[in-house]
Amino acid sequence: MKSTLIHQRVEAARQGNNQTVICQMASGWAVLGDSQFIAGYCLLLPDPVVLDLNTLQGKQRQQFLNDMTILGDALLEVTQAYLINYEILGNTERALHAHIFPRYMSELENCRKFPVFVSYSREQRNSRPFDYQRDKTLMKRIETAIRNRS
Repeated sequence: MKSTLIHQRVEAARQGNNQTVICQMASGWAVLGDSQFIAGYCLLLPDPVVLDLNTLQGKQRQQFLNDMTILGDALLEVTQAYLINYEILGNTERALHAHIFPRYMSELENCRKFPVFVSYSREQRNSRPFDYQRDKTLMKRIETAIRNRS
């Protein structure tokens, strides 16, 4: 498998050079998204990186999916989200990673009813870049909620 952005982010997390890292989980790394156009948008990056969910077997697959839902539960706890969307796509970056989106009633109805990558334009998705100083409190709250579930 060729090196992807996911590989690069996991390697940076291992070395302590990825500011978006919330915490390490049993299956990989919980990170805040590069854009916070939806506050609390997170990803779960497996460590080691694999091609896709189908590559994982047995306990590894169960652990990744369990960690994904633990991260979603943590987001429900610390945000005012009414729903969590889980998306595993792999179309652009051919390496397993899960997008976890808190969804808010404050979103426009035509956006709220559809998956994020369908309802928000690229411009909208890039409108609020990750900012460690702004986002570190949210990251700490998410980490605490994850640790309380593990």
